Amino acid sequence: MTASRAPAEPDVRAFEATVESVDDRSVVLDETYFYAESGGQPADRGTIDGTLVADVFERDGRVVHVLDDESGGVPAVGETVSAMVDDAFRRYCTRAHTASHVLYGAARRTCEDLGYAGFDISETKVRVDLTTAEPLDDADLVELERLANRAVWDSLPVSWETMPEAEARALDGIAFNTKTEEGAMSGSEAVRVVTIDGARGADGAAGGPGGADGAAGGPGGAGAPPWDVAACGGTHVRNTSEIGPISVLDRSNPGEGVTRVEFAVGPTAIDHEAAVHDAALTAATALDARIGDLPDAVDRLRERADDLEADLQTVTTDLLAARLREFAVVDADGATWGVGTVDDASPNDLREPAQRVLAAADAPDAIAAVGTGDAPFVVAAVADDAAGAGDGPDAGAVVEAVTDEFGGGGGGGPTFAQGGGLDAHPEAVVAWLRER
Repeated sequence: MTASRAPAEPDVRAFEATVESVDDRSVVLDETYFYAESGGQPADRGTIDGTLVADVFERDGRVVHVLDDESGGVPAVGETVSAMVDDAFRRYCTRAHTASHVLYGAARRTCEDLGYAGFDISETKVRVDLTTAEPLDDADLVELERLANRAVWDSLPVSWETMPEAEARALDGIAFNTKTEEGAMSGSEAVRVVTIDGARGADGAAGGPGGADGAAGGPGGAGAPPWDVAACGGTHVRNTSEIGPISVLDRSNPGEGVTRVEFAVGPTAIDHEAAVHDAALTAATALDARIGDLPDAVDRLRERADDLEADLQTVTTDLLAARLREFAVVDADGATWGVGTVDDASPNDLREPAQRVLAAADAPDAIAAVGTGDAPFVVAAVADDAAGAGDGPDAGAVVEAVTDEFGGGGGGGPTFAQGGGLDAHPEAVVAWLRER
């Protein structure tokens, strides 16, 4: 068995090893510091005797290095090779993986009935899947980001050790998911446990699995409870200060009871925070406010917009009512009808103006309005007293007759109905309504 030594010694980048087996371009070494893809952390990149390593995975307890088929040759069995792990990518993955533990530790302090459902590292962001009693909202994301960055600032020590599975499962508050952290088990009854020690921050950030009174809680245990403790087979930094800024990007719900939190570390996090700051400054300038006063400024702007919308609706209703009053009145089906066209309106816009016009003393019994534009429609409205008078006009029947004649569809009741999709020029529909 050739388990990777990367989780135990994550700082090693260069090493020599002997080739144990070769299968086409798949190489097994007698020992390796390449990390094999596992539990959401991607495989390391690098070279073996100058040939690029395209993939690293574990099969039958052995770490297999797949060499790129265009960048160099394949070593022979028994040959001693010089290997180099790509420093930039390993450093990124190590920081990102530890950041996921830090974020989970922050979630311990903000969420009830918290559970762990896995994580994944991509080149631009990291995701952590949490099971929570309630979905996370924007305020929760802000608090997760604040607490996570506070844990980075507090420079918490990170350590790892291997212990019997029963002992690991007995640790208070341990995050343990063998499906998503298969590397923690290493094919045996022993479990690798990663602990981020606790801290006594001024904002009370030390609360957690060990208890708010600072009692030891887990393998990190002297004094404050651990920030996080988890079964994990990945590579990690030795101190949270090495992670750098953590920027929460988004959240989603990939399954029932699961909240997915996406965040960035490193350059992506820095760029994201800069973009957010720039957007906040731009908005503050536009609203003539300080960034901290933006919520109040936006509330005032929203109230103003609501007032203007209400004023606009009132003016629009008045204008449409005035237009309906101008309709030529004709006799049809034993009733008087105002018939004409309207511009820049939707069928629903006409309900209130029509009711207002029909309520006047000198109003016709009913109104038929045809909307102009690329999608002609018809609206029919009948005064309540006229609709209830025996064989009086029926708005729904008129709209049905129009759509039978000109296509489209619609519906409604005796006092108000509408139809759309008419295959005719609006003036042709108006002419037909006046002559029927």
